[in-house]
Formats: sequence, structure tokens, C-alpha cells
Amino acid sequence: MLTISKLARAAGVNVETIRFYQRRNLLTEPVKPLGGIRHYSQPDVARVLFIKAAQRIGFTLDEIAQLLNLDDGMHCSKAREIAEHKLEAVRERLADLQRIETALAQLVGRCEASRGTVSCPLIDALQPSIADS
Repeated sequence: MLTISKLARAAGVNVETIRFYQRRNLLTEPVKPLGGIRHYSQPDVARVLFIKAAQRIGFTLDEIAQLLNLDDGMHCSKAREIAEHKLEAVRERLADLQRIETALAQLVGRCEASRGTVSCPLIDALQPSIADS
């Protein structure tokens, strides 16, 4: 049996993270015996490690809660659906970042090409013109 501090240490998080997960209903808070200390178990460590692993690959806490609710071996297709939505969002974000990179590279290139001029092409490109107003 583990105290909250030992649970946190075993999972590589701090105690406040454990309490936060409990407030978010991602981790149950054990009953506190009269005059005693709450105790956690190895499945609690595994659950915190699952939450952290899911966060590292981009799942939100709400999505993680959904995945945890599906952890009975019967809902693999629903879990896959959640992951497919996350993958689609990641791909959309990557496409957005690629567009941003292209635009910035073009602006930087304009700056290089116009050295010595009075007006900076990058700043000009980002400022709205009077005609746009």
C-alpha cells in the first residue's frame, strides 16, 4: 500500500498532480480510515502513468477520461475513434504549421533580398494597408 507521496514518487509526478487528477475524477480518492492515512495501490500507479503517457501524445484530460471509461476491453472501436479524431486534429495542426513555415520563409527571404532599403518587407507584409480598412 502506498501513501499519496509514495504514489506520486512512483508515478514521477508531484502530490498536487495526484490531487488534481482526483478533482478531475481521473483517479479515485481512497476512503480515509478513521484517524488513518489513505492508501493507494499499484493499479493507481498504473493509472497515473497511463494519464501521463496519454498527455505526452497530445490527449486532453477530457479525452483521457473518455479513454479511461472505455478500459474494459469491450470498447476498442470507440477508443480507436477517439484516437482517430486526435490524429486528424494533429494532422490539421501540422498542415497549419507548414503554411506558417512557408509564409515566414517567404517573408524572411524578402528581407534578405531587400537589404539596404528603407522599408522592411516583413513588417510591411504584416501591417494592414489603408485600403484594407
